Amino acid sequence: MRKEIIINSSTLQNRVAITEDGVLADFFVDNPERGKMVGNVYLGKIARVLPGIRAAFVNIGLKHDAFLHFSDIGDTFEALQSLLEDEEVNLDDEDSEENDSAENEKRRRAKVIRQVPKLHKGQEMLVQIIKEPVENKGVRISTAISIPGRFCVLLPFDNKIGISKKIADYRERRRLKQIAKSILPDNYGLIIRTNAKEQEENAIASDLKFLLKTWNTLEEATKNRKPPALLYNDVSTTISVIRDLFSPDVSRVFIDSKKIYREIRDYVEFIQPELIGRIQLYKEDQPIFDAFKIEEQIKTLLGRRVPLPSGGYIIIEHTEAMSVIDVNSGRYAAKKEQELNSLKTDLEASREIVRQLRLRDIGGLIVVDFIDLEDDKNRKKVYDELRKEFKKDRAKIAMLPMTDFGLMQITRQRIGSNLVQSMYEPCPYCGGTGLLTKKSNLVHDFEEWLKKYKNEGKAKSLTLTVHPSLGRKLKDGKISLLTKMQFKNFIRIKLVEDEKMSPQIFEIRATKTSELLN
Repeated sequence: MRKEIIINSSTLQNRVAITEDGVLADFFVDNPERGKMVGNVYLGKIARVLPGIRAAFVNIGLKHDAFLHFSDIGDTFEALQSLLEDEEVNLDDEDSEENDSAENEKRRRAKVIRQVPKLHKGQEMLVQIIKEPVENKGVRISTAISIPGRFCVLLPFDNKIGISKKIADYRERRRLKQIAKSILPDNYGLIIRTNAKEQEENAIASDLKFLLKTWNTLEEATKNRKPPALLYNDVSTTISVIRDLFSPDVSRVFIDSKKIYREIRDYVEFIQPELIGRIQLYKEDQPIFDAFKIEEQIKTLLGRRVPLPSGGYIIIEHTEAMSVIDVNSGRYAAKKEQELNSLKTDLEASREIVRQLRLRDIGGLIVVDFIDLEDDKNRKKVYDELRKEFKKDRAKIAMLPMTDFGLMQITRQRIGSNLVQSMYEPCPYCGGTGLLTKKSNLVHDFEEWLKKYKNEGKAKSLTLTVHPSLGRKLKDGKISLLTKMQFKNFIRIKLVEDEKMSPQIFEIRATKTSELLN
């Protein structure tokens, strides 16, 4: 499989595409207006503690207070607090493999429920953003601080060593664990990342040295800053993609910006110089995303309807509570072949759904309405196909088997903003619903307002300001609707059409005084 990273830069944003045999597999947008926030470390101050929902809100200097659930208060909380309070804390030496199993997570949460430290309003704390803000919700934070590098992740005061699950070879895992033990200072933990596979000790040690330097700088900043304050800003989306995803299985990295090309070359030369020959500056006249046929794939990616190879399609809808995906066959199938055709469409949809979730970075609860299957074995095939495809996804996934109604429930870890939120903003007219009030309803609302005003109002001459589309509706007919309303209510109405007005509202003023009446 040929894997490539293509980076397109413009004045206002950078876009990063990862392709597998020319097919778009991952897509990221680095937008300066809304920079990447996950990984940033802040010195914050508790604004509110809400025991009823087992959470606190922490002021870190953003528009909305950050959300801290008690389950996100890590074992190192007291040690990190000692940095702010100048206290000595004794830590137990613990060495364990990284374990993300559901059972381990239950134990961790149960431990947190029993041992949540006492929090109070005004308390200062070190926190790290673990989830980007969504619409009117603030960021989610944790007190467990981690500093990621190319080959490892530093965990201050943690005293644990973990190895990436994607490194399956037992001997390699043991070798990396021995390296970690030999180079790791006291009172620090370390997670060895997938990129560290088959790397020499000096490369991992160099990465760790850089992370320790970063932590020491952050630790020093806590003594000189007052909350709320940003102490550590993680790398941009573009550089983080190179840090996390530019592995030896990537054949080429193409960049159309000289500035970013130099930045990435300098970064790769520092972290893994043997890969520097794979980075190329794109110099052709044709736009880079057109040359690699990515632009046309993005148009499909952002659409509500996504076609499937056999003629079926999926519909992706977002709601406040969840994302909903509907699978459709797209054409009639003979009754005797209905089960086989449905299975074929559902299997194609499974592969495309996983791809779309990765590309759009959709997280939270996802409900998929597959085409109904009568045979339990066929339902199991769809479930197994999804599980197989989800192995390619870096996010944590949990899913339930298909129900008798053809529904499947999936939860996917949400870290960043999904792609639609990154590239679009809600329509100022419809508020993001995609629906506009019918003109007849607006006319009805205006007429009802007139009936009330007729009995209570003083002005006998009104000025009605509307969008031209609503104005045409009011002037329609031999005797216009507006004329009928004037005679019926004995009120003179002057109609003003304004392109700047929203098609969803109307404005009524007293003609003589210009006083707003509605």
